[in-house]
Amino acid sequence: MSNTDEFKYEIINELGKITEKSTGWYKEFNRISFNGREPKYDIRMWKDNRNKMGKGITLSESELRKLKELIDIEIDYLDRKDFSNIEKNQSNVE
Repeated sequence: MSNTDEFKYEIINELGKITEKSTGWYKEFNRISFNGREPKYDIRMWKDNRNKMGKGITLSESELRKLKELIDIEIDYLDRKDFSNIEKNQSNVE
């Protein structure tokens, strides 16, 4: 893309807001087409009703599916994790 080309994006699907900061920036999960290309899944910071775009990550469908597998594994680990030992160890420190 040359310097004279205009950067364009189109949000195809608004999938959801993940977080919102007191600074006005918010993180969203969307499906976006950049410069008329095939839409990708996108996690990105936005501000001012999407007039300001922060850094983000884009994923193809196959990358999204792989990320879901990895997240499912981590969530399963977190759900099985025994936090009672951590609490006991912290009370012994006090």
